[in-house]
Amino acid sequence: MSASTLPNATLTAAYEAMTPGSAALAAKARTLMPSGIAHDSRHFDPYPLYVQRALGPVKWDVDNNKYVDYFGGHGALILGHNHPAVMAAVHAALEQGTHFGACHEREVRWAELVTQMVPSAERVRFTSSGTEATLMALRLARAYTGRSKLVRFRGHFHGWHDHMTSGHTTHFDGTATSGVVEGVADNVLLCDPNDVAGITRIFNDHKDIAAVILEPTGANFGKMPILPSFLQVLRDLTKQAGTVLIFDEVVTGFRVSPGGAQAAVGITPDMTTLAKIVSGGLPGGAVVGRKDILDWLDFKVTKTAGKEKIAHPGTFNANPVSAAAGIATLEILAGTDACARANAYGETVRAKMNEVLEDEGLKWAVHGSYSGIHIYTNPEGADIVPSKFDAVSFIQRMIDKPRGEGVTGQVRMGLLVNGVDINSGPSGVISAMHGEEEMAITVDAFRATIRALKREGTVT
Repeated sequence: MSASTLPNATLTAAYEAMTPGSAALAAKARTLMPSGIAHDSRHFDPYPLYVQRALGPVKWDVDNNKYVDYFGGHGALILGHNHPAVMAAVHAALEQGTHFGACHEREVRWAELVTQMVPSAERVRFTSSGTEATLMALRLARAYTGRSKLVRFRGHFHGWHDHMTSGHTTHFDGTATSGVVEGVADNVLLCDPNDVAGITRIFNDHKDIAAVILEPTGANFGKMPILPSFLQVLRDLTKQAGTVLIFDEVVTGFRVSPGGAQAAVGITPDMTTLAKIVSGGLPGGAVVGRKDILDWLDFKVTKTAGKEKIAHPGTFNANPVSAAAGIATLEILAGTDACARANAYGETVRAKMNEVLEDEGLKWAVHGSYSGIHIYTNPEGADIVPSKFDAVSFIQRMIDKPRGEGVTGQVRMGLLVNGVDINSGPSGVISAMHGEEEMAITVDAFRATIRALKREGTVT
């Protein structure tokens, strides 16, 4: 069944008719897990999609509906699903064992590739996730500087540990979120993106700033863009203050370019956090950076210096199977134009989707950079020309906009019933495997969605 067989149904009715298998699994899941999900972004009304298999740029749900995939493993799959070279490396590693409780040869090659590709990576410490990487980066910065405060930017996401919860989607005043003690939140200073005066004032008022962390292309992979000129301001301010500058490249690392956003913009931070692509779509992450900072993890260096070493265990750090997937992926990215292909697709598909909006007379916009897609649904009714949209000037309007509610959820619903899956931002990430067929399906699905929303009276 597909949306084409239900031309007069509402989008929700069409989705429910197409996905009875997902509905049944979701009903069971709700009896076992909070909201029936394992990740907040999978929350979807009336129920989330359940996927059975995937290949390249597409996936199939449990009802055998096929979708062009822009979820992309939450951004981890720059080479698409089940890339043959990555799968071959994973299978070879699996045959040797999933966990040795010991050092292994693959972790050395993996670290070698990371240091070769990422400008800031003098040393590497692997973690099990991006959240763990940002947690370790902050701890290293505090030990290195002997200072306590962290500067973050409203709307930016750096994982879910205590220092990173306020100011992402709620608590923009910096107060503690549920379950976080006030003392932690008190040491986090929030600033608006691209606010030169604001960040300068923070540095003038606080002399105990250990670190500044941000997503270098802007919150949600450029949904709220950071200007390269602002990155240079941060680089200058942190150098002058002796503060550690951390680029959170969990999403952008090995995606914007083989060397990440820092290589693309030519600004090198002191530390970088990585996950997703670094481990080839399997669980894993890393914190990388200057040797003198990561030396706080080194047994010999800290002992010689008379310092207390930062402890860092972790059962799955540099897991051999994740290492195999990471090595295979990074070698492909370093030796091919995969990143450039994904970026070029992004530029073209955004332009074509904006043509749809202009044809349909709808003052929304499709924007983004590199291999990202963001649909701005213009809740305040601003006078927008889609093809000329400047997202920077709309950041304040976006910053507290709920994800997946109201029309944004219906946009995702419309795309799903027409064979395209994005997240509920509504946003998506592109792989190097997306091609002309997927682009045509995407543009047609977007047009069909807009027209369905008009028929239902959701937009005018």
